[in-house]
Amino acid sequence: MTATTHTATCHCGAVAVEATLDLAQPTYRCNCSICRRTRFWPAVALPGGFRIVRGQDDLTRYTFGSHKNHHYFCRHCGVRVFGHGAETPMGEMYGVNVGCIDGLADEDLARLAVVRVDGLHDQWQQAPAHSGYL
Repeated sequence: MTATTHTATCHCGAVAVEATLDLAQPTYRCNCSICRRTRFWPAVALPGGFRIVRGQDDLTRYTFGSHKNHHYFCRHCGVRVFGHGAETPMGEMYGVNVGCIDGLADEDLARLAVVRVDGLHDQWQQAPAHSGYL
């Protein structure tokens, strides 16, 4: 599979983004406090391959801890369509919520490679000791 442009939307449709994603590359599941609570499942888009199509004013931004990562939620339905990080192990990137990508069937989702990371302990290059729930 090669990188293609996908649209991702929130539940109510107020927010839409376009992202160039290579879904043959790993997606991520993290055990940090925000990802665990929101069940965030990102695929990676680089800065030149990401844009907000609709709903800029409908987004609410949340940061915590070091404030390095920005978590964006639709202020109407609460869905987290994407996040943005400038100081990640892979550099600046956008994490696009796989569950928000339009047109992916269950069988497409089941084929995605998932890398589990231990964000809770800032051990981004390794899986957490317990990761079956991710």
